Amino acid sequence: MSLDLMAAAKQPSIFAASFRSMNSWADQRLSIALAGNEPYICVEEFSSDMPDTGIFCGCSSLVRWNELSQQNQRLPFVKPLQRCLVMALICVCSSSMTRAQQVVRVTDADAINPAEVSIAINPKNPDNIVAASFQTGRPPRPRSASYNYVSMDGGKTWKSIPVEDPKSLTQGDDAVYFGNDGAAYHAHLSFVGIRVARPQRAESGILVEASRDGGLTWNESVPTINHINSVTPFEDKPGIVIDNAADSRHKGSVYLAWTRFDVYGVSDPECHSQVYFSRSIDGGKTFSMPFRISDTGGDCRDSDNTVEGAVPAVGPKGEVYVVWAGPLGLIFKKSLDGGLTFSKDKVMGPMPGGWDFSVEGLDRANGMPVTAVDLSSGPNKGTLYVNWIDARNGDPDVFMSSSRDGGETWSAPVRVNDDPLKNGKVQFFTWMSVDPSDGSVNIVFYDRRDTEGAQTKLTLARSVDGGHTFVNYQISQAPFVCDPKVFFGDYSGISAYDGRVVPIFMHFAEDRKLAVSVALFHFKPGTQNRID
Repeated sequence: MSLDLMAAAKQPSIFAASFRSMNSWADQRLSIALAGNEPYICVEEFSSDMPDTGIFCGCSSLVRWNELSQQNQRLPFVKPLQRCLVMALICVCSSSMTRAQQVVRVTDADAINPAEVSIAINPKNPDNIVAASFQTGRPPRPRSASYNYVSMDGGKTWKSIPVEDPKSLTQGDDAVYFGNDGAAYHAHLSFVGIRVARPQRAESGILVEASRDGGLTWNESVPTINHINSVTPFEDKPGIVIDNAADSRHKGSVYLAWTRFDVYGVSDPECHSQVYFSRSIDGGKTFSMPFRISDTGGDCRDSDNTVEGAVPAVGPKGEVYVVWAGPLGLIFKKSLDGGLTFSKDKVMGPMPGGWDFSVEGLDRANGMPVTAVDLSSGPNKGTLYVNWIDARNGDPDVFMSSSRDGGETWSAPVRVNDDPLKNGKVQFFTWMSVDPSDGSVNIVFYDRRDTEGAQTKLTLARSVDGGHTFVNYQISQAPFVCDPKVFFGDYSGISAYDGRVVPIFMHFAEDRKLAVSVALFHFKPGTQNRID
């Protein structure tokens, strides 16, 4: 046992409880003590022959005990007959020692129903954070338009910066990412004229801007793809990643993947959706001609049988990975030459219930996948993670699967939300970030485990053991009731760097309008110890 734990065992306890086994010769005394900032449970036994002298059994992390209790596994040093009482103590202690994190409003008071958020922490200056969303018709812009939000103090204050829109088009589906050189990139849709038989104006594209001053100013938009005077095909929902791998031959490359609809939102069986890909090797100044990477497509309805949710990720040697959802389930692709060519489609596994599902109080909800790789120097370096939601347990749960051989084989899905199994409660809109400093896996999702109807909360789940187990943290955003008449968007966001974990999310504010906020978590890197 380490010296700090020995010291913790001798400290006055924060909580204590004693239990007597009905058929045991000994009592057990459990106490909660702190070693550094981490809570531990310490166990002593007292025999009937020596009731005043305890035999020290040992200490174990409260976080670890909580994980074992949730998995119905044996608790260290505790007699089986006393397990229920010990679990009650864990529940009391855990709730009593939980600290609320700071929640900060990102959008201005006059923002109109912002949604579909993304966030990125600058690895060169972690106090610099860039986020993005669209807002609906905020004057003087008549249409939905994209906005950047910039913080220079670790997320405590924010500045709103509109994305340039010289053609007055509709913008949205925003995604932001930082390169290791401190350059920020923002990808988004730009279109007008969809779902109109003969529009007076028609345009459909995906544009990218770059910033080299932390998001305060941005260069002129560069098209990844743009259709002038046409909305067929329609380009939708881009995912973006920068090659930040230290040993990659393609370091600094910008990769985008997205869905292309022959015609958006129609049921015509002759219309198809496919996943497309493009890259930039000059810092976002130009992009290669997009090409299709999906072997099997989907329909054009923008539902379960549409191929959607393509989010690229980069491995430690510059491997490019893409996973999406569609009629066959979760589909995996990889490239070993910097995105020039890709492997054949590989089915990772099914998504029971599909990626598109109904949630009370929302126009629509989904569990589309998110892909990320551990680029840290830790023991799980190179591990590939995919996070999604499906209804294999009868209600929508959050899942994560991992691969340690470049996507050749995958772990069994790990259930991320730790509420009781098959309880009929809904989780939705998940997003994931793997901290490139410590390899921790951080997942945010909307959560209705202890609410009724359309009332909604948020949860952060964090793993520091390669995705084998997760600890759930309730985000200190006040519960809110969703309104199906207000478009809530299609996804949330999260970014993690060096123990800082910043989920970003939409929520209904006091005036029943949407707002965007962040929660500011700070952990000791590689642990569940909170230092915020």
